[in-house]
Amino acid sequence: MNLLENPFFLLGATPRDNRRRIIELAEERSLTSEIGDFSAARADLTNPKKRLAAEIAWLPGLGPRRAKEAVLLLKKGDHSGIFQVEKIPPMARSNLLSAGLLLLDDASPSDVADWILELAQVFEDIESDKLLAVINQDRVVSGFPEISEEALIESEIQQRRSHFRLVMKSALDKLSSDDLVEAVTIAVESATDYGEEQGPVLIDDLVDAYEVEAQSFLEKEGANIQVVIERIRTAADQKKPDQAIAVLIKQLISMIKNWDRIAQPIQVSKKSRGLDHDESHRVGIEVRGLAIDLFNKHNMLDFSKVIIESLGEVFSEVVGFAEKIEEDSRTVSGIAEQRVLQIEEAKIEAAKFREEITYEVNLGLIFKKWWKISPDGIGFKGNFWPLDSITRVRWGGTRHYVNGQYKNTTYSIFYGTRENFDTLDLDNEGIYNTIIEKLWRAVCVRILTEYLSGLNDGKWYRFGSALVNDYGVKLKKSKIFSADIEHYYKWHEIQEWNTGGHFCLGKSDNMMTSILMSSIALPYGFSNQAGVHSTGKKSNVKLYVALSYSGDDNIHILESMLRMLHKNGGETLSSLLDT
Repeated sequence: MNLLENPFFLLGATPRDNRRRIIELAEERSLTSEIGDFSAARADLTNPKKRLAAEIAWLPGLGPRRAKEAVLLLKKGDHSGIFQVEKIPPMARSNLLSAGLLLLDDASPSDVADWILELAQVFEDIESDKLLAVINQDRVVSGFPEISEEALIESEIQQRRSHFRLVMKSALDKLSSDDLVEAVTIAVESATDYGEEQGPVLIDDLVDAYEVEAQSFLEKEGANIQVVIERIRTAADQKKPDQAIAVLIKQLISMIKNWDRIAQPIQVSKKSRGLDHDESHRVGIEVRGLAIDLFNKHNMLDFSKVIIESLGEVFSEVVGFAEKIEEDSRTVSGIAEQRVLQIEEAKIEAAKFREEITYEVNLGLIFKKWWKISPDGIGFKGNFWPLDSITRVRWGGTRHYVNGQYKNTTYSIFYGTRENFDTLDLDNEGIYNTIIEKLWRAVCVRILTEYLSGLNDGKWYRFGSALVNDYGVKLKKSKIFSADIEHYYKWHEIQEWNTGGHFCLGKSDNMMTSILMSSIALPYGFSNQAGVHSTGKKSNVKLYVALSYSGDDNIHILESMLRMLHKNGGETLSSLLDT
């Protein structure tokens, strides 16, 4: 019941008028007005039970003069005056505000929100016992029976609550869709301090009604968001360009912001009541899952970070979810910072690597023959080898004697691919050692790592006449007058030694106990870093192979792997990857 539809207004009566006066006013109205059912109004005011609804829907506690002034403001459409009426009982002010709100036209979203907020806050101040006392005071004067049960007052207050909810909805329906959302959002955020405090009950009622109206949009938009999520997953799985994925993510973020714009009042209201908006929580979880997958499966940290930051912004009112996003944000930020540090460290390492391996030397006596190595590759006599293209290396030295007397030592270095290679022949031990050192750092470490990775995947590799896998080696010895001997031994059954420019692998009856391994100055003069040769004595060796350092590919690398395995312990060569 609206104030301007109240029987007291229709008859021009006051709550202090007695039955006789009400009948007289009804008759006068019937004679002077052609519009209105004044008999119904008279019946409502003269029937004690029906009268209560009209009394509470009127201006209870307000004297006849002030009541007349308030009604005059309504009739004149003086919204500013209505809003500023003060020092009147809360039920009277609630009825006055609701009537003014219905008459509000062409108002901004913030103005409508202010009226709704004021009505909701005033309604909170209504106390049924005080209202009962006010009603009974007027009934004593008018001669109508007093209300004895406070429950009757409470029931009528709930009726007014339902009426006010309809009034607020009616006022909002006059706005455009965007303005309606803005007005509700302003009212809810102001009433609850952005979800930190419990809001007035009328605000809760308003949001519950708003949620019903918004449900259709949220369901449709939620389905659209899911479609875009799947498109992003597919694009990432198919390794589409980052630019294409970025366009989809921009679209997704726009959609979840639009979702949040509509869901914001619901989220804030739920938060103020200690609840989560289930639909927002579901959508947030799906988008968060996408962000996690982009990072975990595709290493797309930047995209993941953008999505998580957007979720933290738009779903901050969804309490349980917001906590997860805050934790995700800290984690992603930490990873991003770590990645920046890693990039800086990689730059430093790259600069260090460049400095360590960059080297050039003239190997010609008469004409310049420059041998050059850098992170770009190796150049010599018009040939250029990118470092990653080199798959095999060898090196070694040969001592020359004349009539039993040592004359000199020549050195050879070999590197290349399966199809082609370059060879360096040197007589300068210092240059030889330097080139080997650079070659080991630039090429051999990478080849060694590739071997270990392949062994870990179950591959076999041939080194000379030895066939190697992760767990051991297959040794083969050719015989002239009998069948070849071939056996497979695990690494702990194998002993190694050096002799005559060869790296030897063998199986001993007494399992290496008679082998004395010791580091010595290399007979070919290169450093330990370049693949050290050791020497020892073999004892009771049943089967062994001799692998030539200068004649077989990558023997220095095999030796280095085995030395590291014996030093670190372990059953497999690939276990070195964990050290």
